Amino acid sequence: MKLVDLPNLSTKRLKALSESGIDSLLDLLNWFPHRYLDRTTVLPIRQVKGQGEEVTVVGRIQKIRQKGYGKKKRLEVILQDDTASLKGVWFKGGHYIKKQFSEDDAVAFFGKAKQYGRYVSMAHPEWDKIDDTSDIQDLKQIVPIYPSNKTFSKRRITSKLIHQWQKVILKHERPPEFLPAKIRDQHNLPKRHESYRMIHFPESQSEYKQAFKRFKFEELFLFELSVAKTKHEIIERNEGALFTDLDQYTQPFFNEHLPFELTEGQKSALADIKKDVRSGKQMNRLIQGDVGSGKTIVALGAILMALDNGYQAAFMAPTEILAEQHYRTLSNFLDPLDVNVRLLVGNQKTSLRTDILTDIEGGNCDIVVGTHAVIQDEVNFNNLGLAVIDEQHRFGVKQRAEILTKGSHPHVLVMSATPIPRSLAMTLYSDLDISIIKGLPGGRKPVKTAVRHQSKHDDIYNFVEQELREGGQAYVVYPLVEESEKMDLKDATAGYKKLKKRFSDFEVGLLHGQMKSEEKDAVMQQFINNDIQVLVSTTVIEVGVDVPNASIMIVEHAERFGLSQLHQLRGRIGRGKRQSYCILVHGQKVSKEGKFRLRKMAQTSDGFEIAEADLKLRGPGDFLGTKQSGLPEFRVADIVEDQWILEQAKSAAWEIMNDDPDLQKPEYQKLKEVFIPYYKEKSKFYGMG
Repeated sequence: MKLVDLPNLSTKRLKALSESGIDSLLDLLNWFPHRYLDRTTVLPIRQVKGQGEEVTVVGRIQKIRQKGYGKKKRLEVILQDDTASLKGVWFKGGHYIKKQFSEDDAVAFFGKAKQYGRYVSMAHPEWDKIDDTSDIQDLKQIVPIYPSNKTFSKRRITSKLIHQWQKVILKHERPPEFLPAKIRDQHNLPKRHESYRMIHFPESQSEYKQAFKRFKFEELFLFELSVAKTKHEIIERNEGALFTDLDQYTQPFFNEHLPFELTEGQKSALADIKKDVRSGKQMNRLIQGDVGSGKTIVALGAILMALDNGYQAAFMAPTEILAEQHYRTLSNFLDPLDVNVRLLVGNQKTSLRTDILTDIEGGNCDIVVGTHAVIQDEVNFNNLGLAVIDEQHRFGVKQRAEILTKGSHPHVLVMSATPIPRSLAMTLYSDLDISIIKGLPGGRKPVKTAVRHQSKHDDIYNFVEQELREGGQAYVVYPLVEESEKMDLKDATAGYKKLKKRFSDFEVGLLHGQMKSEEKDAVMQQFINNDIQVLVSTTVIEVGVDVPNASIMIVEHAERFGLSQLHQLRGRIGRGKRQSYCILVHGQKVSKEGKFRLRKMAQTSDGFEIAEADLKLRGPGDFLGTKQSGLPEFRVADIVEDQWILEQAKSAAWEIMNDDPDLQKPEYQKLKEVFIPYYKEKSKFYGMG
């Protein structure tokens, strides 16, 4: 049977399905309901109490009318059944909603019901058109409602018609099972064919919930199996250099020259690295730590292990400012030891660059710190044994793969100061082992965070002046560089002029993304040297910049920033011995989400807790940013809501990978047929194809 064989499927309807990505019977079977009408939860309107309860009502539209004027204009749709009437009210989008309805349409409303005057009302109810109110009685207890769109509506592809097609497909087709029986039994999953029946023709709520779990598991399992296969092939394919000697650099540095005590988190991460580099296999490890948790010293420990065993190390940072900062930090730490550290960035003079490249190729350079310049074709290492990549999410998997070509399978250590919730780490960084550094190094004081209205600016500036006179420095961050007519936000250039007058006894600098790279570096260097006391900036100072003397962070229009962004900004202070203060300044109008973000920032300094909250607010795509590659697109699963299924899927994937990595056993043959093409597609992303 083919898609064209379905009843009532005209050429125009076939085209409408294709425009929605439905080109086969399986595609149509996978067009899952987005909601179900449960006859037991559909109330006659007269029985709706109107006390804020969530209900479903079904009836015919009696009246469509618009009331009020200007900003108070609203759309009212009166829905009537055999018992009474209910009013659906839209205060926004009424012009669009009005076009969707006609009088006498059969409609289901979903929402919170409240009594206003003589009507029970629903504000902005969700709604679905149905073919007839009697359908609720005629169909089975659970009625699937399928996603629709303009093309479907134009071609009259209704929920009822899609349901009829699903019945025909399931009568003639039996989608093949590919999950091994032991996996299904272990995780209590229905068979595939039965799952399609349960999702399209459920006999109870538990049935369609079970079916959705099956399909979510299926998606996550295939993804986790591809990751497990990738990781297995990396481990099997790549032998890693053995770092067994620790005498010349590592032990002397940590025993004699380190000026502070390591935290338990740092010790644990170093132990993980030591185990990796002595395993004989290539290390691929992510060090996750909150801002200021001391990841650099852990990276330095790994670098010294490489040097002790005759290897070179490369340290990559996403920007020149950060590369120079890491260069200074490593050089200062290693000053007592005989180690040659070189800095390789894009804007160096030809003579200096030639000298550095000669040092790297000849083996005189022990550690090269730089930007993406480190992975350019002209850079040839003498004996690269370790690559450290800072702020991994700012690079990407391809650039991580490129550094591997610079040596004979060098160990790879990637670091991220952007806390990533466990669910995202399990997908985005599943090909890496993960170490998490918790806690702050000794002597660091937690940053005190306050939320203030913009009317308190005089008090805020008086406090800042007091801090400056006591030797501190301050950041003032604005969301825009120049004034925007569309958004009532203060811009950095105007703020700079105002603050220059207010703090006339001090040096005030301006830093923003539209400045040339060398201009930004010069301003930042002045701030680091305390030649500038107040730095007015946009979010270019968000990640990685380390100025221990800076003790105040003021964020203007803080309600417009994301949670993780606010946390990164706050992480620029509290890096020295001074008590530091973050002041989040908000405007008159703050959304519900904006208030939540500000409150969360004041409540906690735990970056992982903040990241979890941010992920729930924004979803995975927005959380990572549109340019972030590598996050898989799931049709049914949600890696935030379905973390427990994700963990089950990962466990099942590794169980099979450990049992039979090439899927040669008879019980894995059906899985192999599905997995091989899936894996070939995914392996392009991991650089395995």
